[in-house]
Amino acid sequence: MLAACQSDQETMKPVTQDITESVYASGVLKSKNQYQAYATVSGIIHDVFVDEGAVVEIGSPLLSILDETQKLRTENLRLTNEFNALNINRGKLEEAKSYVNLTESQMKSDSINLERQKKLWEQNIGSKVTLEQKELAFKSAKANYKSAQEKLGELDRQLKYLSKQAQNNLLISNKSNSDYLVKSKVKGRVYQLNIEKGEFVSPQVPFAIIGDDEKYVLEMQVDEYDIVTVKLGMPVLVVLNSYQDSVFNAVVSKINPIMNLQSKTFTIEAEFVNEPPVLYPNISFEANVVIHTKKDAVLIPRNYLLNDSTVVNKSGEKVTVKTGLKDYQMVEILSGIGVNEELILPEQ
Repeated sequence: MLAACQSDQETMKPVTQDITESVYASGVLKSKNQYQAYATVSGIIHDVFVDEGAVVEIGSPLLSILDETQKLRTENLRLTNEFNALNINRGKLEEAKSYVNLTESQMKSDSINLERQKKLWEQNIGSKVTLEQKELAFKSAKANYKSAQEKLGELDRQLKYLSKQAQNNLLISNKSNSDYLVKSKVKGRVYQLNIEKGEFVSPQVPFAIIGDDEKYVLEMQVDEYDIVTVKLGMPVLVVLNSYQDSVFNAVVSKINPIMNLQSKTFTIEAEFVNEPPVLYPNISFEANVVIHTKKDAVLIPRNYLLNDSTVVNKSGEKVTVKTGLKDYQMVEILSGIGVNEELILPEQ
């Protein structure tokens, strides 16, 4: 393709071949659903239930945190809940109901006695004082009955309230107890474990890394100048450092919509079309996100192009050209020169 002219300047003619325009990216491999596990409370580790490499299910216990005060608090609330349970206090309600029945019977009896005394009084039998005594006894019995009913209702509401309150307090305490037992959020593998029994753990420092042990995600960084050309579903060509002689196909699956201010890059994710047989988190890789591919394009080396729009022909004349796709070495020429035009390598 390259030749030398009489003036020892490098020359070439455009070539016709396929070109792929792509965006460079690099990153590390992560297991799917990978996350850093944190304790929700601070304390001394009582037990560690897993080792590095262990397979876990959703809800599998990872570690427990010791807190004797919380245990005693829960026990006290359990006793309070038992003490205030409705079935335990059923006797108090039955006693109050019996008193209501008793006052009701007394009220009915005094009502009958009053009616009998009224009939006698209508027949001029008995004294006015006796009638008034019967009326007073009935009113008193009626008031006692009403008061007994109100006390029964108040006792029923109070016992139900105390029972429900004790149940809720115990549930809250049991929920707090669950904070002292940290469980896995995903089905997968424990890839890293940073703690041992007896050590102090807090919500500020992760104690493990856990993720899927069957599916992996390619997490990579793309420069801010290139991110606008990247779209979901675009093909990605990947070279893993652990498989340097192989190129794997992947597809862009996620584009995080905020830029890292320090690195001036965006994070994107891709998923393998066919995963390699053995993978581990944090394997590094380089990749090219394929933006466009064109077959049988007219191409010249990029170093033969001046200011992105000019080439120099064999006669030394500058010719304006229209360019198309570019890769790291070649650029497509859409118009301005023919395939037989001989070009000189310009001085940059």
